[in-house]
Amino acid sequence: VKPLLQWLAELGLTEEQRMKAIAKCPRMLQSSLEASLKPHVPWMAGFGMDGSQIAEAIASYPNILTLSLESNLQPCVQWMSGLGMHDSQIAKAIARFPQTCGLNLETSLKPRVQWMSGLGMDDSQIAKAIASFPDMLTFSLEANLKPSVQWMSGLGLDDSQIAKAIRVFPKCVAVALRRT
Repeated sequence: VKPLLQWLAELGLTEEQRMKAIAKCPRMLQSSLEASLKPHVPWMAGFGMDGSQIAEAIASYPNILTLSLESNLQPCVQWMSGLGMHDSQIAKAIARFPQTCGLNLETSLKPRVQWMSGLGMDDSQIAKAIASFPDMLTFSLEANLKPSVQWMSGLGLDDSQIAKAIRVFPKCVAVALRRT
């Protein structure tokens, strides 16, 4: 346990963050520090995450260290890159909401992007929205996103205005959720 705690401290996590990280992800205690956990840090740095972003990502979602690089993390970043996201946007999205990397591409990420595309957003606009508010990728289409759009439509906004609202201020889908 001590080497893990020391390594997390070296990454910049406070004592409180280290304790919370272990409580949130006790699986780290069973993982090999050298073979399983440490390789995630240079991988994150490889697309531009700086030390503070890496520490922020680990503190908020320590499971990122136990996700498979080959099965989860690399495909997620490749998918984001395929949307036209630049490394800086990917780094920003993962630092803000690292849970994105734990989502299933086929059942979670792609359907939400298809939904945004159906609103009239192009790939660069979708990439910008995801970089700004990656949390939206976890919202249910049926229970959250579509009702938010219906609520905005009820305010008198047409589809192009709704798409523009999401492009300019992606968090509007969360604000609208509170209103529905």
